[in-house]
Amino acid sequence: MTGLKESVVSNVTDSSIEKHNRPQASSSTPSSNASADASGDRSVAAGNNINGIVQTGDGARATIFRLEDIPTPDSVNARPGLNNVPIRTDLFVGRAAELKRLDAAVGGGQAVIQAVHGLGGIGKSTLAARWTATRNHGYYPIRWIIAESPLDVRRGLAELAADLEPSLSGILSMEAQAQWALQWLASHTDWLLVMDNVDKLSDIEPLLAKAPKGNFLITSRSASGWRGMPTVSLDVLEEAEAIDLFSRIVSPTGANDLNGASELCRELGYLPLAIEQAAAYLAQNPLISPHAYLQLLSQYPASMFRQGAENTDEGRTIDRIWHVTLEKVSAKQPLAMDLLRALAWYAPDAIPAAVPSALLDGYADPPEIHEAIGLLVAYSMISADPGSRTYSVHRLVQSFLRSPDPNDPHRSPDLIDRARDLATHLHSAVPEDNEDSSSRETWAGLIPHIDHLFDESTPSNIDALTVLESTGIHLLKEGKFQQAVRYLERALSGAIQQLGEEHPWTLTYRHNLASAYQDANEFRRAIPLYERALEKREALLGKDDPETVTTRSNLACSYAQSGDTARAIPMLQHVLEHRERSLGNLHRVTIEARHNLACTYRDAGDQSRAIALLEEVLREANEVLGEDDPYTLTYLHNLATEYSATGNLDQAVPMLERAMEANIRLHGEDNHKTLLSQNSLAGAYDSIGRHEQAIALWKKSLDTAVRLLGEEHPHTRIIRKNLTFANASHNRAVQEYIPGTNPEG
Repeated sequence: MTGLKESVVSNVTDSSIEKHNRPQASSSTPSSNASADASGDRSVAAGNNINGIVQTGDGARATIFRLEDIPTPDSVNARPGLNNVPIRTDLFVGRAAELKRLDAAVGGGQAVIQAVHGLGGIGKSTLAARWTATRNHGYYPIRWIIAESPLDVRRGLAELAADLEPSLSGILSMEAQAQWALQWLASHTDWLLVMDNVDKLSDIEPLLAKAPKGNFLITSRSASGWRGMPTVSLDVLEEAEAIDLFSRIVSPTGANDLNGASELCRELGYLPLAIEQAAAYLAQNPLISPHAYLQLLSQYPASMFRQGAENTDEGRTIDRIWHVTLEKVSAKQPLAMDLLRALAWYAPDAIPAAVPSALLDGYADPPEIHEAIGLLVAYSMISADPGSRTYSVHRLVQSFLRSPDPNDPHRSPDLIDRARDLATHLHSAVPEDNEDSSSRETWAGLIPHIDHLFDESTPSNIDALTVLESTGIHLLKEGKFQQAVRYLERALSGAIQQLGEEHPWTLTYRHNLASAYQDANEFRRAIPLYERALEKREALLGKDDPETVTTRSNLACSYAQSGDTARAIPMLQHVLEHRERSLGNLHRVTIEARHNLACTYRDAGDQSRAIALLEEVLREANEVLGEDDPYTLTYLHNLATEYSATGNLDQAVPMLERAMEANIRLHGEDNHKTLLSQNSLAGAYDSIGRHEQAIALWKKSLDTAVRLLGEEHPHTRIIRKNLTFANASHNRAVQEYIPGTNPEG
């Protein structure tokens, strides 16, 4: 049976053919310059122009419209079946708070869904679809328009026009249909347009302006530029929600192995699209566990970011979704992509505000840097926290950007290598280590990111060596000896490889690593390094060079601390003579040399000589450096400790109290110098019978020592021993005080 055919033809008048192509009644022969053949039942052949409609076929008919006959938009009502929401939401999880906020926002007539991280794949479109499907909002029709560009918007409006009035598709151009749809929207109410993936507000402003009373639900990667419109901020899923989503896809019947699901969801940063992609892959490969998927992701990240299940839309993978955003960012400002790739090498959260400017220092001027940062925030590739003045980058974005892919122009191996090198440009954000509170706060913000950078990479340039060395020195001053050693070891190894054994920086790095070993009481490791550094410095710089003398002094102190005071004392006497001769008696370095000699006298058991020299040192330091100088406080503490050891507690206790108070004020509670002050003061309190205060201080200092130094550090063991002895003594004293108790029992 032949189907019904309908043609729609507009009536176009053209005077050039209206009167001159009529066939001659007396002639049945075609003109000499035209011929036509036709074959088959009801065929039509034309050898000349035809003015009219020729049709053939069973039941064929034509409907002819004149332009003036096209229905006006205000006369066309929405017929049933016009909703076109394309996204299923049967796997939707969580988002209760966001749905409620969306209820309130859309109730005002317009709404914007905005993801805090703005990542493709965070679930903006799914949330919009869920809201339209489950809310009793009363909107009809609900039209879903992909709105990534103005052309997409016009195409979506033209489709709306054709669905409202099918005859328009054969009469009007796409542009004309879009204008017809705009007029329809302006003349009707109670409809809802979901504008999905809007790039920028200007792309849809003409639409908003022509339908000011309309209802719009807008999703966008962009986190800015919405000019006061109500917004709903969308973040990643909660852990339980992510695991629920994963489980629904992987094992609806409970057949698959879900061991490791929590770890996998955490590694994927609780990003919905990443979880859906991984879960679909595992559902298709039921013998692969979440743990095995994690291994694949670690070993073959570029492939796994592309790989979905067999029926996965190729546009709905992490690789494809983020490629679109990276294309937009790169097209607008390549510098922003350089910055984003560099930030991928840090810890994901709480990146200090100074870091982006530090990385791009020397590569761009401040306006360009601010533009790059703003662009990344606008596309939500990074998020900004004004309260803490920090930035964050989703951990999966970082992993994606660290994974080289020769087929991706934004992740080529050379770009990733360059980004890693740029990340080490962090040295310009490193503060001068003057031990003030601002410097310590800056360091506290930087160190997690420096840790992450060098956990993920090896030092490959001078900037990296500078960051490693500066961080190690800071940690050394903070009393975090084991962390300091790890950084300084890497700095020395990198310097030897990049600069050679004889380079001045290499000599400095070797000296500083020896100092870290010395502070950690690892003298067997410190002494050989000092000896080698001294040998090299004497050969290259001379025996009387200040740096050579510094190494000789530190080597002598290591000898003394390891018990070889006979070897240490003449070396330190020689160092003091050199300092006095070259710098003068009251130079701070000379005072320090005098202090080191006094401590060695103490280690040798010559307390009277040690105390006399320490008293001289403290007087000089108060005069030259001031009472609150860190070196002065060290000298104060050491003299007070000697007073305490010789029974002069009346002088020792107030000096130790002052030292502890000043160290807390200057360095904070979690500092090695504060720790030593607390231990010494606790000992003095215990000696004068203030046992409860002593025990409280030792408990506090033991907690700090374990955290800073570790369980096995000599200082930790000493404090624990002091606390144990004090507790035992205090318990015996209590038992002796209570009548009828037996202190031995």
